[in-house]
Amino acid sequence: MIVRISGEDQYRLADEDMPRLNELDNAVVAACDGGDEQAFAESFATLLDYVRSHGTRVGDDELEGSDLILPPADLTLAEAASEFTGEGLIPD
Repeated sequence: MIVRISGEDQYRLADEDMPRLNELDNAVVAACDGGDEQAFAESFATLLDYVRSHGTRVGDDELEGSDLILPPADLTLAEAASEFTGEGLIPD
């Protein structure tokens, strides 16, 4: 699976990472639903950090389509509220 973080890079993650990505995505959705700015900032940063640390960066010379595009790291709660709803960005 290829995950792009907008404004950054693409990362190749194993299929085994999907359940954890889904858990992290659900935490972001819960923070958005609760309007909790601090919980959102922490859970979204954890999601992005997981992708960066568990994924292998796709080289600049490789052309790969992204299976999932995550918003940029500077996303605000107000902006996230329209993206992280229901099942979030990663469907169950």
